[in-house]
Amino acid sequence: MAHLGSRRGRVLALPAGLALTASLGFLPTGASAAVVSDAPATTAVSTDGPKLSYVVNVDGGRGTAASVKKAIAAAGGTVVMSYDQIGVIVVHSQNPEFAKTIRKARGVVSAGSTRTAPLSVQTDTSVGEGGQALTASEATSAAARATDDQDALEPLQWDLPAIKADQAHRKTLGSRNVTVGVIDTGVDDTHPDLAPNFDAKASANCVTGKPDITPGSWRPNPGESDHGTHVAGTIAAAKNGTGITGVAPGVKVSGIKVSTPDGFFYTEAVVCGFVWAAEHGVEITNNSYYTDPWLFACKNDADQKALIEAVTRATRYAERKGTVNVAAAGNSDMDLASDELTDATSPNDTTPVTRVIDPKECLDYPAMLPGVVTVSATGAKDLKASYSNYGDGVIDIAAPGGDRTEYQTPDAPAVNGRILSTTVNGGFNYKAGTSMAAPHAAGVLALLKSTHPKASPAALKAMLYAQADDRACTNPYDIDGDGAVDAVCEGGKSKNGFYGAGLVDALDAVKRR
Repeated sequence: MAHLGSRRGRVLALPAGLALTASLGFLPTGASAAVVSDAPATTAVSTDGPKLSYVVNVDGGRGTAASVKKAIAAAGGTVVMSYDQIGVIVVHSQNPEFAKTIRKARGVVSAGSTRTAPLSVQTDTSVGEGGQALTASEATSAAARATDDQDALEPLQWDLPAIKADQAHRKTLGSRNVTVGVIDTGVDDTHPDLAPNFDAKASANCVTGKPDITPGSWRPNPGESDHGTHVAGTIAAAKNGTGITGVAPGVKVSGIKVSTPDGFFYTEAVVCGFVWAAEHGVEITNNSYYTDPWLFACKNDADQKALIEAVTRATRYAERKGTVNVAAAGNSDMDLASDELTDATSPNDTTPVTRVIDPKECLDYPAMLPGVVTVSATGAKDLKASYSNYGDGVIDIAAPGGDRTEYQTPDAPAVNGRILSTTVNGGFNYKAGTSMAAPHAAGVLALLKSTHPKASPAALKAMLYAQADDRACTNPYDIDGDGAVDAVCEGGKSKNGFYGAGLVDALDAVKRR
């Protein structure tokens, strides 16, 4: 994650300073609703509170949803969008008691505010995402070293040979029938490396919780983060002789914007993103963020429980429709399998409080939701990146995310230990984070889907894990060389807390068996 403006980072990328933050979450759907009348309220409803956004999770199908919508209106709520296919309704209300009231309505499983700050907070647009610029001398040197089968900047991309993507490209660049949806801060599809592979029909702006398909609405506005554009380049930058090369440079990429102007990823937008992807031919989604405002959302809190349930329903729906969901594990160097962790950053849209939480009960989502591929990050020396979260039984797989160059220095001709990819306005820069690792895994999954077009999400994930290159625990782990152990890896060679099933393998992904 990176710092966006003055707030704790939401997206799971680190700029040159490698600031540390976040992890990711889970909750199955479940508890039945309290059974009470759904008749309109007979007493006056307060409307003098801050205008907040809510998700209301419904049990019982479209008929129940219609009944609940009447109760929402009676409780002072306005429906913004109703995802009847998953039983999630997005609502705005200025009734301070809205959540408590609607939870009592017949057919409501859970309901909660998606934020602690009012909707009017979205005014700060000065949140340009950090990154280390590619210098002119680096670009010139790389172009001089590029071989005939390489794009001009590919010699600087140590991450491609690390996962054998360069070898995979000699067999195939991937299929144009495969689309990877970048659920993120928006994608600048005008970039010369992204324009050839961009899928506008599968792109939208979901920031409000309701999809906006106005052409270009999926792009970051001036001053907004380039994070999603960087992620998109890692997945599918075109192999066109210039710029960089993506892991799957022959597949399509779409932009599904879910981040507010000031960099928050709220639940209603994330739900919209997954449902949009599921219904618009997206085979893989990449999710390099955690859902605000809670770094760890707790199941024993009525609001937070509802948020996790809404996103869980959305991810499960997407998978049922044929989508594999990939997410970044977070950049706090936390053991997500530990008994307790300290969260001092939540809620991050008002005043944070310090909480000691159990990561089995308080979860960061979407990465730890059932079925989601959780990705940790490695550096240029094939070790867990200094910032990457980890956890035996939590991490599914590892991929290059970059690290401080002084910690993990790449072999020449590469010169920077971070990941080089596309930025807005046609440029390129370096970033590091599990945000950068996840799109490597998404790209390999795109190659797998290209090779096995009829494979189900479950089959694709099984192949991804089976083909991964085993990485044994690296203990003692002293990444900064100061003599102190920085993290402890648990597990065996074929499955452990640092690397999961191992490092993704692009070459195996394009071999037909």
